[in-house]
Amino acid sequence: MYGAAWCGDCRRSKALLDGRDVDYEYVDLEVVVDGADRAKAISGRTQIPVVVFPDGTHFTEPTDAELGAKLDEAIAA
Repeated sequence: MYGAAWCGDCRRSKALLDGRDVDYEYVDLEVVVDGADRAKAISGRTQIPVVVFPDGTHFTEPTDAELGAKLDEAIAA
C-alpha cells in the first residue's frame, strides 16, 4: 500500500488491513523518495492510497467495502 500519514483515506485503508491482520508492505510517501512516482506509475493517478494486490491488480482510493470485498475474494481463491 502506498500512502501518507496526513491522508485520511490512507489511514482508513491501513486500519482495515491491520484490523484484518493482512500482511502487507506500506510505502510511506513522506519517507520513500520515489514512492509517489512508483504509486503514480501503478495507478496513472496522483491520488492515494494505492493498494496493490498479489494478483497484480490495484485499487486507488478504495472504499472499505471495495477493499474488504477484494480481501474476501483473495482469501477464497
